[in-house]
Amino acid sequence: MSTTKKVPKDLENLRLDKAAAVLFEEFSRTKLKEWIVSGNILLNGEMASPREKVDLDDEIEVNPVNDISTEWKSEEIDFNVLYETADFFVVDKPINLVIHPGAGISNGTLANGLLFKFPKLEELPRAGIVHRLDKDTSGLLVVAKSEKFRLNFIDLLQQRKVKKKYKALVVGTLRGNLEINIPIGRDKNNRTKMTCRDDGKEAITHVKSIENYGGYSLLDVEIETGRTHQIRVHLAHRKLPIIGDNTYNTRKIIAKETPDELKYIVRSFPRQALHAYKIEFEMPGTEQKFSFESKAPQDFQELIQQLKRFNLP
Repeated sequence: MSTTKKVPKDLENLRLDKAAAVLFEEFSRTKLKEWIVSGNILLNGEMASPREKVDLDDEIEVNPVNDISTEWKSEEIDFNVLYETADFFVVDKPINLVIHPGAGISNGTLANGLLFKFPKLEELPRAGIVHRLDKDTSGLLVVAKSEKFRLNFIDLLQQRKVKKKYKALVVGTLRGNLEINIPIGRDKNNRTKMTCRDDGKEAITHVKSIENYGGYSLLDVEIETGRTHQIRVHLAHRKLPIIGDNTYNTRKIIAKETPDELKYIVRSFPRQALHAYKIEFEMPGTEQKFSFESKAPQDFQELIQQLKRFNLP
């Protein structure tokens, strides 16, 4: 059974392996370090290295390998499987779907649905989930079906050998390319948010302009690192807030000279306009390369059409 604990003030800025050793003293330091490397210990729901520095209120989750079956319950959930092999499959996650149970959420998640469709996944930590998307971000997720693939894919993630690309609709205009290399850490004034901080963790985002619609843009975004809310934080920091992002665009900023009808459309968009449209990787020890793409959901496409319709100068 997995156990999650928050990092207290006295463990802030320690390495993950050292903080875990204090919080989970029932396990040996050697075992905890092995579990971090194998993905059985997660930091804020993501794989991390033993050397990763932890912040106040970060969540460390331990999934002991001698009890890897999940306590999550199976439940029929609607989602599409785009591709399947004996070792993994690719899910096209819809909007408004949480990845796995957590604080205050025990069902209705993708993990519950995975266990319903693939009962054998209860034998793997986190039902085979090896990376995640925010609740309201749609798009592609790779899910492991075997322990060998799970460990290999975690290794690829840690080596930054998995290419993940997104499309984002933002307020503002970008022409050309942009690299954002600014550390990210937890917001000291709001512990549920992340922010750009000099003492944060390395975060690198590559941004390209696809189309401009007056004061709005469709962007192609590739993340080199995988920090919590990375794209949303970086774009907001560069004055390119994602439409519908109620966490990092709380003022519901709009472009100048936006007509009233379009103001209403932009401000009432119910989620962050962010879609994980492409994922690529090559399995270790083989020359087999995998590349998958997903169309943006209907609400995203309709928002693009509305922005084109008004054709702002």
